[in-house]
Amino acid sequence: MAKGRIVVDETLCKGCELCTSVCPKDLIRMAMDRLTPKGYHPAMLVDPDGECTGCAICAVICPDSAITVYRLVPAEKVRTPTA
Repeated sequence: MAKGRIVVDETLCKGCELCTSVCPKDLIRMAMDRLTPKGYHPAMLVDPDGECTGCAICAVICPDSAITVYRLVPAEKVRTPTA
């Protein structure tokens, strides 16, 4: 199964919670312990077991493009250039 992670740019996140509603693994929460510079609670990935698949549904629905998705490529799929 694919593995991934997300990074939320807190300067862009306005706390709309759309990403939390579409995550198929329910891995995105609002960080209630901090605020963005604009005064919103930002989204954050809560994935202690590494369940994120990098599906990017959260990034697609984000109206402010605050989410960057990284998909991890298994070592056996990484090609090295040949000389």
